[in-house]
Amino acid sequence: MKFSTKIKEYRAKKNLTQEDLANAAGVRRETIVFLEQGKYVPSLRLARDIARVLGAKIEDLFFFGN
Repeated sequence: MKFSTKIKEYRAKKNLTQEDLANAAGVRRETIVFLEQGKYVPSLRLARDIARVLGAKIEDLFFFGN
């Protein structure tokens, strides 16, 4: 199963760096890097926190597919 996100696109719209998003969500920048690359599947809490920072719905940011 493939995991992908639109975090990078939403982050760019808000003019946030990976570091900015990481600080606002309470994680390390590397976590944001891995999320954007689809190498890390976040907990529901982290997904919610990122969505709140980006002003998006969880389902608009995270996708599972084949």
